[in-house]
Order: sequence, then C-alpha cells, then structure tokens
Amino acid sequence: MGQAASPGDLAILRRLIAWAEKVVVLGSLLDGLTDARPKPRIGTLVIVRSLLVMIVTRLGSLNAVEQTHSSLFWRRFLHTQLPSADTLGRVASQMAPEALRKVLQDVYTELKRNKALPPPDHGLMPLVLDGHESHCTEQRHCPACLERTISTAHGDHIQYYHRHVTAMLLSRDFPILLDAEPQGPGEDEIATALRLLGRLLKNYPRAFDVVLGDALYTDPRLYNFLLDHGKDALTVLKNENRNLLMDARALFETLSPQRFTEGATTREVWDLQGFTSWPQVQQPVRVVRSRETTTTRRQLDGQRHDQEAGWVWVTTLSANQASTPTLVALGHARWRIENQGFNETTNRWAADHVYKHEPTAILIFCLMTMLAYNLFYAFYSRNLQPAYRSRFDAQHVARCLSSELYQGLADNRAPPT
Repeated sequence: MGQAASPGDLAILRRLIAWAEKVVVLGSLLDGLTDARPKPRIGTLVIVRSLLVMIVTRLGSLNAVEQTHSSLFWRRFLHTQLPSADTLGRVASQMAPEALRKVLQDVYTELKRNKALPPPDHGLMPLVLDGHESHCTEQRHCPACLERTISTAHGDHIQYYHRHVTAMLLSRDFPILLDAEPQGPGEDEIATALRLLGRLLKNYPRAFDVVLGDALYTDPRLYNFLLDHGKDALTVLKNENRNLLMDARALFETLSPQRFTEGATTREVWDLQGFTSWPQVQQPVRVVRSRETTTTRRQLDGQRHDQEAGWVWVTTLSANQASTPTLVALGHARWRIENQGFNETTNRWAADHVYKHEPTAILIFCLMTMLAYNLFYAFYSRNLQPAYRSRFDAQHVARCLSSELYQGLADNRAPPT
C-alpha cells in the first residue's frame, strides 16, 4: 500500500490520515457522530477529528493541543480553526458512547475485510479481558466515581477512582482494542466484564474463540456465560479454587511432564482434562501446569543465570481444540493486555489523563484512545514497509506524527530576547 516513508518524512501524519480514509473509510464513519448540543456552532465532526489527532500524536492534554492552534495543519485538516480546549472537553461530555463504539466496530470490520487481522498461528483468536484503574483522587469526584476508605496514621479518608474493564483482540500481527465498560458503584469486576461480553457477543459475534483472563476471572459466572454462548475460557488458576488446584497437583505428581524448548526457555508441562472438582461450572475442565526455566546472561559479569517460574491455568478448551503448547502460548498471551495495552496507553498515550472529570467524557476519551491506537498500529503494520519498520520502531513514527504538527506552527520561532 504505497511506498515506505523516508526517515525524515514529516508528512507521515497526513499519510496516516489518508490511509485511514482509504482503507477503513474513516471520514464516512466519523460523519455519523453527534452530540447533545441543540444548536452547535462547531460541528461534532470538527471536535472528533481534533480529538483524534490530539491522541494519535500523543500530545497528552487539551491545553497542549490548544497551543498548536496556529499550526497550518489544522486549517488544512479541519477547514476551520481548532476549537478551544474548553470546547473540546465540553462537547466530549455530550457525545454518545454507543456511536463511538459503532465506529470502533466498523473499523474492525474494514480491517477484517482487508485481511489485516489473521489469527495467531495456532488458529484460535483470543480475546483478553482485564480491569484497569485509570485514576484516583481525594479531591474531585463525580456521580460515577467508585469510593474506598484509606486508613492512615492521621485517620480515615475517602479516595475516589474510576475503573473499567477492557477487551483486547490478539491478532497475529498486532492487537486491537475492541471496547471498554466502566465499573459501576457497588458492582464487582466480573459483573462489569459480563456486561461488556454481552455487548461484544452482539457486536463481534465471530471475532474471537476463547477469552483469556487473570485469576480474578476464574469465576463460574464467566465460564458458564461463555459456555452458554459457544465460547471458551482460559484463566489463571490459584488458591481461590483450592479443591480444583489440589486435585490437579495431586494427579500431576503421578505423571511425567512433557518438555518443550522455545528460545532460551525450557518448559515442563503437565496437562490433564476431565476435572469435575469445580462443580459450579457446567462441564468438566482442563488444567495445565507449566514449570519454566529461562536462561539469561548477566550483563555485569557475563555469567549464565537461570530464572524459574510456574503457572497453572484452567480452561474449557479440549485437547482436540488446542494442543498443550497452544494452551501455554494462550496462557502467556494474556500479558499482552498489560504490556501492549495498559502500560503502553498509559505511559505513551496519556490514557489515564483526566481530560474532563465527567463520566461520559472519561468514557469518550477512553474509546477515542482505543480508536487512535487501532488506527496507528494498523497503519504501522500494514502501510509502512518491513524495511522501514526494521529500522524505525513505532515510537519513532509517533514522534514523526507530532513533529509534523509542530512544524506547521505559524509562531514556532523563539520569542525576541
């Protein structure tokens, strides 16, 4: 899809936008977004396009984007002036999250149609669910804030925070973020995840085969819900399910493990199915244990060092559906939502920044970050050629995006001394 950008190409932001218009028909998708203002002077499309560029260039705040208002880029891209920071935040709080979720769904559909989302080599498409606390404060709060009491030497005080459950689809080449659901006051994370899964099964019925999660998601509510809808689950097994874990460990002691080597990691794996010691789940489950040794060489003295780790997973996948190495690969794939999802979007995309402390605005900025993330990595993986990607990582491309925005500033010269 076109020639690779040169390393010094500062037009890469316009190239990303042109690619999004052509491949995922982004302009048409955004045209359907509206907000609750009765007589808006600035169209919703102008607001959305401004927010999308702010996030994809990783500026990190509404004030930062407002300071680029004199850039020639905005006049060419918006065909009008850049709205103020106050306007951007205020309109975001009046937008409909469902309409933005529909844009995310349509982007997924277009990427799928363009064969940009193949499953991993084992053939099963995994979906990872995990909860994330976006911010906490002891000062400002809104009706949707969760509350907890913090005890200190100076007494108890209330801390307010927001938390949501996120769904990430792990395709072979790059992950994409599908949706997020805020956790409401008085409910636990599993209840939030089930509400999210209900919407995902409606909007993405064939997008995934198995749901991955940490030990918190080893919950019969989640397992039975997925089984009722023809999906499988694989989660970490810990002491909270003591009977199942004890039965599995007792049987594993009587068996010889399978051994696999992958790079510097050697695994001893035990794999048994047919466990009925978790009666709350409507069918027998399979338990896999992996004892792993990774050999590394210390940088300080050059000596080889062995690091050991152990994992136990429970799943509804049968041996016919997934081999033992496939289950181990799926179990470790769960970490991608931590590393490529929460860690990256927080540290590089300012996803935890509170642009406006209002429930709808917080969700809108979360979904907008997902949209920008998906477009950026689809562009990086599908449009930039391998020779360029081998020399320049995604972080370099992100810097080029923001460089183009700043290069167009009309007042980018230093003030007089």
